[in-house]
Amino acid sequence: MTTVDRDHIVAALDEVWDGLANLAADLAADDWHRPTACPGWTVKDQYAHVLGTEASLTGAPTPEVALPAGLSHVRNDMGLFNETWIEHYRPRPVPDLLADLGEALITRRAALATMDQAAFDEPAETPAGPDTYGRLMRVRVMDQWFHEQDVREATGHPGGLEGLVPQVVLDEVTAALGYAVGKKAGVGAGASVRFELTGPIARRIDVEVTDRARVVDGLRGTPTVTLTLPGDRFLRIAGGRLGDADPVDGSVEISGDRALGEQVLRGMAYMI
Repeated sequence: MTTVDRDHIVAALDEVWDGLANLAADLAADDWHRPTACPGWTVKDQYAHVLGTEASLTGAPTPEVALPAGLSHVRNDMGLFNETWIEHYRPRPVPDLLADLGEALITRRAALATMDQAAFDEPAETPAGPDTYGRLMRVRVMDQWFHEQDVREATGHPGGLEGLVPQVVLDEVTAALGYAVGKKAGVGAGASVRFELTGPIARRIDVEVTDRARVVDGLRGTPTVTLTLPGDRFLRIAGGRLGDADPVDGSVEISGDRALGEQVLRGMAYMI
């Protein structure tokens, strides 16, 4: 069970919500209809998704709508849930969507203000499996930041790479990095991978593979491969945001076992 500092995560949620609101205010009318890195989703759909998940955490019922046939990007029950909220808001004006999002976030902030550390340590179901409510909230920070970045990329509004939120996102991605390297990328026992992340989202992360792959505080010897790349690029790869683009490009420096490094980069996307 993951213990997550309540004040730290509430501050990150406030920051990511403010970031989404400020970004929305900067968007032109045409921006809301631009496609994004999430298949089938426009910028408006990204905001509808954020609203749907946060509204559900307030106890709001899932809308009853008929979904279009042939949604190839919907692969599980969570995908169906997400698409239901998006379809609900597709015919509605953007100002209505933003007003509803604002109301949902007022309710969410009020609820979080009543919760102490003990409440954050309570068991909860998360997208990563059974864990704590605090872990669920950390996942919420990550999810919303990823969608903010999707909007920024689609509309040409770069930013959101500094402050508390990206570091919290990196904490959550790091927690799943053993799975991404060992299972998704298929790195075998005896190998080790070092990620040297540069830029505003900077960190060194070491992964050692023995009986399984796990993040460690430090490696006992030289890494089998070291991948040096901007932290935001690393997160886009892990988040499966590159589409058909090859993650092995000029933004990544590979030292050591190059073939293994390419294997890691091409296999580590673990979000769906």
